[in-house]
Amino acid sequence: MTIRPILHIPNDVLRKVATPVETVNDEIKTLIKDMFETMYDAPGVGLAAPQIGELHRVIVMDPSKEEDEPNPIAMVNPEITWASDETWVYQEGCLSIPEYYEDVERPVKIRVKYLDENGVAQELEAEELLSTVVQHEIDHLDGKLFIDYLSRLKRERVTKKFQKIAKRAAG
Repeated sequence: MTIRPILHIPNDVLRKVATPVETVNDEIKTLIKDMFETMYDAPGVGLAAPQIGELHRVIVMDPSKEEDEPNPIAMVNPEITWASDETWVYQEGCLSIPEYYEDVERPVKIRVKYLDENGVAQELEAEELLSTVVQHEIDHLDGKLFIDYLSRLKRERVTKKFQKIAKRAAG
């Protein structure tokens, strides 16, 4: 397992749409292991393959609290099949937008179908935090970031901040 570098905005890869996985082979299983290792090291509760530069429709998450038993979940080709009309607001952050948090409103409950790390079809009903994490990570697969749910002013402000940081890092 390898800890991979996490891409930060304004990296263009974060705005690309990930490609569906044809088969869950050894390459995808290694990617999933690397993603878990990277996510836990960061630390974070979720990670999408595009965040480490891999344009595959793969996400990993572990929304368990520190005091609880780990609950790692890997999803290949996740697809939301149902979402509640009822919403809730949760303060989201993102490993690709470090140290920036904002309230985002999303459906409180969803149903998602996906392949697990062994290529077996699964379906999961998620609510509250797990629902938010799944939606946030699937957005990454579609080139969307949580800041896209914010007002234009807030989105532009955070984007400019990270563009300046990227410029300084580049020299």
